Amino acid sequence: MRTVSQLIAEGARLLEKAGVDTPRLDAELLLADLLGVGRAYLYAHPEEEVREALLQEWQERLQRRERREPLAYILGKAEFYGLEFAVTRDVLVPRPETEVLVEVVLARQPRLVADIGTGSGCIAVTVAVHLPQGQVWATDLSAAALRIAQENARRHGVADRIHFRQGDLLQPLAGLRLDVIACNPPYIAESERLTLQPEVREWEPPLALFTGEDPLQFHRRLAAEAHFHLNPGGWLVMEVGLGQAEAVAALLEEAGYHPVHIHYDLLNIGRVVEGRYAAV
Repeated sequence: MRTVSQLIAEGARLLEKAGVDTPRLDAELLLADLLGVGRAYLYAHPEEEVREALLQEWQERLQRRERREPLAYILGKAEFYGLEFAVTRDVLVPRPETEVLVEVVLARQPRLVADIGTGSGCIAVTVAVHLPQGQVWATDLSAAALRIAQENARRHGVADRIHFRQGDLLQPLAGLRLDVIACNPPYIAESERLTLQPEVREWEPPLALFTGEDPLQFHRRLAAEAHFHLNPGGWLVMEVGLGQAEAVAALLEEAGYHPVHIHYDLLNIGRVVEGRYAAV
């Protein structure tokens, strides 16, 4: 039999050797989830012996993380905006910087919202939870991603107010006029693939990450087409990659959106660009 502290030390050593950024934290999270306890429990009971029956699964989880599989895929869940979301390899792992986009959407207090490329549904579900009078349309090209998003909508009790539609970008919104269209599109050029952490380039869905050689191709399409689906005075809100905010703001201005705002994350990185559609 081995103790909690022994397993954490063993796991941290293995993950550090594999190049994982936060080896001890990841080992603790893997073990806490396996035991069905919080991390605080591990600190309070370091000498507790772990049942032999759990050790094989512990080794399997460690080996998956050693191969740089994202922690969220191993756990099958991730936290976003204070809510827990089911995740699989069919969807991106929700990221803290995307919470900036949610905050921008919520600040507009829209009644009718679309989340384009919904993935896990973290944006659509969070918006629906915080806007109890709102209706949300969530689109994705991937049927597998939509199934995960629907599961998350049911988990948080908002499935009756989110309308899931499969299709490319804005195509599923035909005939609709909305107050806000939000999107976290792919924005990484294919040439930058090798600069990414293995967790991203080898495990997360390429369709949700890469854009070919034009990192702004989806932002261009949204800027050109979103006004067909916005009410007068409605807003297009898009997440952007590092160093892209000014260029995307210019795209919106050229497309006739006014005013255009850039919103920054906690590291003072331009992370979200929004523009208001003013009908001519």
